[in-house]
Amino acid sequence: MEQNDKTIDVLKTAILLERKGKAFYTQAARNSESKSAQKIFEMMAEEESAHIDFLVKQFKNYQAHHAFLDNEAQPEEDETVVQILTEKIKTEISAAGFEAAAISAAIDFENRAIEVYSNRAKEATDPKEKETYQMLADWEKTHHGLLYKLNEDLKEQIWNDNNFWPF
Repeated sequence: MEQNDKTIDVLKTAILLERKGKAFYTQAARNSESKSAQKIFEMMAEEESAHIDFLVKQFKNYQAHHAFLDNEAQPEEDETVVQILTEKIKTEISAAGFEAAAISAAIDFENRAIEVYSNRAKEATDPKEKETYQMLADWEKTHHGLLYKLNEDLKEQIWNDNNFWPF
């Protein structure tokens, strides 16, 4: 497969991956009974939408010019808002309920995205392409970190609630 074909295929895969993520987070927000979990899922859907927009621009430019655009700075998450929502979620949801299952599934989505982007960043020979995929991998790692921490906190909550500790 030629380099151009591989690049186009990876961009298509990335756009599809982000669309699936957006659809998942949107549906999780709709189905969530926790207002805080809804906000987290909505925030994640918005992030996926930003990734889609970014990748579509890159795709169109690559098709037209066989080159990647300069990367825009990625927006920073408001850590205070995320921490407040995380604490609220832990009090609003059951660690064995829908929202917790959705968080666990979301971790898998983020892991897949990190893998796709990290692998392409390693394979790419064009510096802008390499930079693009590394930026996306790093962006997804922040999502993964948030979800992973929340999942761990919920797991500990259910262990405490059910006296799973041996001491």
